[in-house]
Amino acid sequence: MKKILFTILCLGHLAIAQSPKPNIVVLLADDAGWGDYSQNGNQMVRTPNIDSIAKTGVTMDRFYVCPVCSPTRGEFLTGRYHPRGGVKGVSTGQERLNLDEKTVADAFKAAGYATGAFGKWHNGSQWPYHPMARGFDEYFGHTAGHWGEYFDAPLEDNGKMVRTKGYIVDVCTDKALDFIERNKAHPFFCYVPFSTPHSPWAAPDKDWQRLKNLAITQTATDASKEVTDETRCALAMVENQDWNVGRILTKLKEDGLSENTIVLYFSDNGPNSHRWTGGMKGKKGMTDEGGVRSPFFISWPAKLPKGQMVNQIGGAIDLLPTLTSLAGVPRIGDKPLDGRDLTPLLMQEKVTWPDRMIFSTWASNVSVRTQTHRLDNAGQLYNMTADPGQTTPINDQEPELAAELKTAVKNWKQEVLGISPKADKTMAKGGKKKGPGNAVDPRPIPLGYREFPITMLPARDGDPLGEVKRSSGAPNCSYFVNWTKKDDHIVWLLDVHTTGKYEVTVDYTCPLEDAGSTVELSFKESRLTSKVTPGWDPPLYTNQDTLPRPDGESQMKDFHTLKLGEMELEAGQGPLTLRAIEIPGKFVMDVRRLTFTLLD
Repeated sequence: MKKILFTILCLGHLAIAQSPKPNIVVLLADDAGWGDYSQNGNQMVRTPNIDSIAKTGVTMDRFYVCPVCSPTRGEFLTGRYHPRGGVKGVSTGQERLNLDEKTVADAFKAAGYATGAFGKWHNGSQWPYHPMARGFDEYFGHTAGHWGEYFDAPLEDNGKMVRTKGYIVDVCTDKALDFIERNKAHPFFCYVPFSTPHSPWAAPDKDWQRLKNLAITQTATDASKEVTDETRCALAMVENQDWNVGRILTKLKEDGLSENTIVLYFSDNGPNSHRWTGGMKGKKGMTDEGGVRSPFFISWPAKLPKGQMVNQIGGAIDLLPTLTSLAGVPRIGDKPLDGRDLTPLLMQEKVTWPDRMIFSTWASNVSVRTQTHRLDNAGQLYNMTADPGQTTPINDQEPELAAELKTAVKNWKQEVLGISPKADKTMAKGGKKKGPGNAVDPRPIPLGYREFPITMLPARDGDPLGEVKRSSGAPNCSYFVNWTKKDDHIVWLLDVHTTGKYEVTVDYTCPLEDAGSTVELSFKESRLTSKVTPGWDPPLYTNQDTLPRPDGESQMKDFHTLKLGEMELEAGQGPLTLRAIEIPGKFVMDVRRLTFTLLD
């Protein structure tokens, strides 16, 4: 009998050891607010597929992200507050995640998972900031933030730009579905960061036609600032996204993967326009509740309870420790985490959950959330249970708590943001605030890795000098214009990794009558000269926008790729300078990007 029991026990342990690891599908919305889903009470929108993740799994009712895009992504990837990892902005290199940070994808790849990302990355473009250097086996999408083309967009396919056909969310979902199909026989980690409902306001016609006359029955907290057509378009984009989520869920079901796949859905910040948020204060870019509260739905039919609600607060910083814990995957890296493993809460275990504070920051504004209260950037304390809209501060009623949270914020600013108490007082008195802008990040752009020989240098990462300027105030999807003089030039600060010969191309446009300028590209002692010809002067696209493009966003056009030639580069740091040495016409060219390919 003892032998039989021992055999049964051994077989039981063997079965546990051989139980398949769960697949992971992470779905991330861009600029969708907590209130953009029917699951959260929005009666103007239909999101049955996204809602189904909540209905078959667990909802975190108070889940907090950052006020803007790339910081949230950095926190998801690392489990650490984004300033610790060098993510200080959303463009011009400030969005890059430091190279000494290890990601959630690093952990799953090391554990034998196939890893892929399909959509908006927004934490660095050039290798080794590129997603394929941060734990992902493959990548398709746009590494920058805001992308100016949602229909037939040029996108990156494992390092090379390709012209796609169709709506950007549909195209990236197609790639995710293909990844799932190719890897269905073994565990995979599939990250799908959607591009929507981030502007430009561009929805597929079938979705826009369904909602273009939608009655706005639930209005923004500050209703006077709501633009109803923007609300309609945002919800149309969310409904398209929901359709694509449905395609992914259907694929998992068809392949017999639903039961053992963890599916997670959240957003990267508050809504990008004034629209319904259930009465919360704030929107994207703000550290109030409406700017940082995100939907959070997670399902794993094999293990997680169905249709449950977690009321404790959590945040993007918790995702790395939670996903690795759920999957039984060791974390890679040893930097201290800011996040907690939420597994006991998601599993509905009876545990004593310690109180905590979650901090939100943008442009040196900081607020802090506890389970019951929020201290806003101005030091006003609110009871979020009794006053979820932050209408009446209660500092005089709870002075001890207000003082405690103000001290916590001061200490956090000093530790995480590097803002001393003295500097903090200066800013509080109206001094200059330290925050992100469009200045080019001082960290040089790496170039020339043999394992990833193609390096793209978009206009976003360059510095226009003279009278050259960007095509818009939003650098991510801009290009350089107004290049008319020999004194004008464009500079990218490089860190060349490999000495060698590089093929160089430029994506440009130029009026036909102005073709023929001679341009020089220089780095250290190396020089390359070439003529800008033929002329290439396409019209601006007219097929991209459902609504007029917001101020500060570039109208895009079809850029032509011109081979400038081959150039010897010496390893080391220095400025790469593009200037004109002959201008026969009135204009040199508009520049979208340079591309360097290491040849030997």
